[in-house]
Amino acid sequence: MTSMDIHQILDYLPHRYPILLVDRVLDLVPGERITALKNVTINEPFFPGHYPHHPVMPGVLIVEAMAQTGAVLMSKSLDIDPTGKTIMFISVDNARFRTPVRPGDLLRMEVEVVRARRDVFKFRGKATVGGKPAAEAEFA
Repeated sequence: MTSMDIHQILDYLPHRYPILLVDRVLDLVPGERITALKNVTINEPFFPGHYPHHPVMPGVLIVEAMAQTGAVLMSKSLDIDPTGKTIMFISVDNARFRTPVRPGDLLRMEVEVVRARRDVFKFRGKATVGGKPAAEAEFA
């Protein structure tokens, strides 16, 4: 089991504000699974336009948060120096959105490896808020 703080996450992801969507890794087992958190605040740059009087985190950004979580797992699993390398999305399948994610929520992302071949990983992810499903998707 490995945990990571924001400083360690910044070593593994090229993302920065306003698109960095992983704040802490709670648990990571290379080649298997990862659990990470995103603290959703009213200060997120997308809330003024989505929606002004009823702010909701866009579903595509919830999927992006799961993908970034998967990218950390992939980097740690391959044991590579991520400097100068970028891990990219190549597919998203079976995305489902269950519960709106709002300011003040703690988004928990649980991502597991479904398949890994060389440097292509397929993941299954789910995001929850307070134990309730917020979203799920498969992605590579």
